[in-house]
Amino acid sequence: MPNTSSAIKAARQSLRRRDKNLKVLETIRKTSKTLRQATAAGKKDESLKALSAAFAALDKAAKKNVIHKNNANRHKARMSAMVAKLK
Repeated sequence: MPNTSSAIKAARQSLRRRDKNLKVLETIRKTSKTLRQATAAGKKDESLKALSAAFAALDKAAKKNVIHKNNANRHKARMSAMVAKLK
């Protein structure tokens, strides 16, 4: 347990940040899952829409420092390669 008042406040802040970060990560997982399902089914139009949604989610997460910028770029490259195989 935190002893000082500043440690108590830091614990509160970290819980709030954790909740926000988990929500952002959840959106990344959901969008990437829909993209994988669309590409596995061979649906080109749906996969392109899901790709743009996944790109937006990854860019927002990188901007908020939830994930590293290179991590987002790596995932974007792999996702775009998946969609490129459909064409």
